[in-house]
Amino acid sequence: MASASVIDDYVSTLGRTLRGSTRVRRDLLAEARDGLADSAEAYLAEGFDRAEAERMAVAEFGPVDEIAPGYQEEIAAHQGRRTAAVMFVTVPLMTLMWSVIWKIFPENPWTVTEVRAAWFSPLARFLDFFQFGVGVLGALALLAFSGPLRAVRRPGVLTRALGILLWIQVPAICLMGLALAAGAGRALSGFGAYPPGMVASLVSYLVSGSLLWSATRCVIVSRPLPAASAATVSQRSALN
Repeated sequence: MASASVIDDYVSTLGRTLRGSTRVRRDLLAEARDGLADSAEAYLAEGFDRAEAERMAVAEFGPVDEIAPGYQEEIAAHQGRRTAAVMFVTVPLMTLMWSVIWKIFPENPWTVTEVRAAWFSPLARFLDFFQFGVGVLGALALLAFSGPLRAVRRPGVLTRALGILLWIQVPAICLMGLALAAGAGRALSGFGAYPPGMVASLVSYLVSGSLLWSATRCVIVSRPLPAASAATVSQRSALN
């Protein structure tokens, strides 16, 4: 069993080094294991024993601290692509949903001008454009991650930028929404008991929470990996 532990230990060390989606890490580690197994089989065909063949395959693959950043970039790209897709879909849909709600709400604050603050309409228009702009940025990021141009050479940088953007955008939208609710005055007095409005509010909270969760994961997976661990150093010494 000692011969099998060389590849297993290498893949386990690589897995402990990486951060991010369990499914993506599992797929990447399975791919690495398959590559190492194929390389070891090639050395076996040349006449080496299995233990030596696996050590040579691992040595050829490279030290974990040199290989892991590339794998982490793949994980970051996956998270960034997923987050960009969520931004592209949900932010414009939320804008559309609230536009419909205000059109059907009996006491529409857009039409009851005598009870709303003077800055209400300008802020509402700015919020619409702001949300639209975030949706556009999500579309551009999605194209950069997965479009035909494949423009991202360092996906971790863009993934981190998306995470930071969402941590600015989501609280900003919430604050502007609260300001609009206050500025609407008596026009929103019955909104708390209005079923479509209650559903829209619940959906908004869920989407905002999902976006912030995705933003947090973007920041986590895009952080630089720590320097070579003691396990990696010991592993390299054993291979040498």
